[in-house]
Amino acid sequence: MRRPTLEAVAARAGVSKSSVSRVVNGEASVTPAIREVVLRAVRELGYVPNGAARSLATQRTNTIAVIVSDPPQGVVSDDPMFSTVVRTVSRILEDAGKQVTLMLAGSAESRLRVERSVAAGHAAGILLVPMHGPDQLPGSLARMGVPMVSFGRSAPGVPYADNDNVGGARLAAGHLLSRGRRRVATITGPLDMIPSQDRLAGYQATLRESGRRSNVAIGDFTRVSGAEGMRQLLEDDPAVDAVFAANDLMAVGALHALREAGRRVPDDVAVVGFDDIEAALYTAPPLTTVRSPMGEQAAAAARLLLGLLDGAPGDPVIMQNELVVRESA
Repeated sequence: MRRPTLEAVAARAGVSKSSVSRVVNGEASVTPAIREVVLRAVRELGYVPNGAARSLATQRTNTIAVIVSDPPQGVVSDDPMFSTVVRTVSRILEDAGKQVTLMLAGSAESRLRVERSVAAGHAAGILLVPMHGPDQLPGSLARMGVPMVSFGRSAPGVPYADNDNVGGARLAAGHLLSRGRRRVATITGPLDMIPSQDRLAGYQATLRESGRRSNVAIGDFTRVSGAEGMRQLLEDDPAVDAVFAANDLMAVGALHALREAGRRVPDDVAVVGFDDIEAALYTAPPLTTVRSPMGEQAAAAARLLLGLLDGAPGDPVIMQNELVVRESA
């Protein structure tokens, strides 16, 4: 299949070739309406600017864009995952001689800015940190033909490094059942996020195999939602004796709600989290959790992208988890 040309984009958009050139080069002297129609044509045709020619002028061929897609409110500031991921991938990519640019795509305007930058050839590669499932950005970027790796699964066909979220949730739920807990509930993350879906699936499969009934509250990976979810679970089933929170921040919130309700942990209700963040050591009692190798996963994603840039295949990488047993369960 022939590579789409600038002329083909201009014909699809119904504008002049010079207008297309100004848009893909990121020039400001283009009206928003023309920019939008050109970028739509770029996406539809899968047009990729001639990066080799542009590199002589821009000297940006070593730039890797680390793009955080649609970060939910509060998670970026509260969740140490983001600092771990950004710090790890930046170190590995910079050690390989790459420049790293961090881009947050949490609004329609910022997504357009990201798309315009990539379409203009300003990134030799992309490391994407996807969030919500319905987000259109991963698929849009994938169609531009720039080498891209996702931290966790995103758009079909995009190489990724992930951890075994289903298996990790099975470890958590199985541990609670092995301790004689009979009414094991869960607090999920947002259900439009793939890790949340996988952790819920692992929990439900384990309970189903043991003949137990699921009891589910939906959170959003924040402490507040963990506390609210725990209160809901206690209201729905006052006899609940264990809870698996789909991340440690929500587990911290659940511990607060249990203290508030006069429930002892683990005597009355056992609690297990997911991730093994540093704070898990300092909760009261210390938190049993599933250790997710976040740093190793980020390093694997960075190395996978470097391999793609060198022409290697983009085989997915799946990291394994381990259960860390402490006093909460």
